[in-house]
Parts: sequence; structure tokens; C-alpha cells
Amino acid sequence: MATITLQGEEVHTNGSLPAVGSQAPDFRLVNADLADKRLSDFSGRKKLLNIVPSLDTPVCATSTKKFNEAATSREDVVMLVISADLPFAMGRFCGIEHLDRVIPLSMMRSRNFAKDYGVLIEDGPLAGITARAIVVLDKDDKVVYTELVPEIAQEPDYDKALAALED
Repeated sequence: MATITLQGEEVHTNGSLPAVGSQAPDFRLVNADLADKRLSDFSGRKKLLNIVPSLDTPVCATSTKKFNEAATSREDVVMLVISADLPFAMGRFCGIEHLDRVIPLSMMRSRNFAKDYGVLIEDGPLAGITARAIVVLDKDDKVVYTELVPEIAQEPDYDKALAALED
């Protein structure tokens, strides 16, 4: 269990992020076409998992836009934005914002992703959705960088996350 804050109030996650050097847990998430997507669907590419509570918040929107921009020069990387939002809402957001380099994935069918990655918020007003976190994976799905953002209302460390893709 990890302790983070939401506007200064403590909340807790169900566990910890996967350890750097470990194999990333597989997942089953839902894309904009309502198709299941697994980690293996992105094999052979580096992956940045931008885990957010909801794209319907300013900080989540900002991080998604920044990673979309960073992806324009990176053909070897897939940028996944993962939240509890419905695929329709995620697709609408990406369309309105002209974000075509991130892949939105929803936990609408299961919270197993959040549980397996240790980011499921267990208490407080956001219980049941994810904490804000970044997980970077190499081409073989080994974890090379993680960040659990200590205050949900703060942005992640973009420079460190993007630098982890360089290794």
C-alpha cells in the first residue's frame, strides 16, 4: 500500500508500482473501438503508460497532451493513456484535442490493471479509480522507470519519464 494525497488529504493505493527491473504485469484494457487490448499487442516497442484518474481533469488532460506531443518524434515508442473513463469519453477528448499519437485505454471492464500495477485508490473520494502514475517499459516489457505522483493534483516528472525511453 502506498500513501499519496488528494489536495493535501491522505489516500491510499492497494499496493506499489511494479519494481524497476521486473517484468510488467499483463493487462486487458479496452480501446476506443471497444476491443480488448493486452500488453502483448504493443510488443517490440518501448511503452510509456500514463496512468491517470480521468481525462476530464486539467492535470490529466495536460499530461496526455504533453506525451502526445513527445510521441510525434518517437516511432519506436507507444504512449498509452490509461484511466477509468469510458472509451467513448476518451476518444471524444482525444478527437477534440487533436491527439493522435497517444492510445487511450479504459478499465471499463475490469479494475485488474489498477490492482496489478498497485495504483487502485482504496479510500477517499476517488476510491475505485487510479492514482496518477507513470510506468515506462522497454521493448521486452521490463519496467525501466516508475513514478507514483505523490499529490494527485500534480503533474508527473515529464523529463525523467521521457529520459527513461532513451535507455
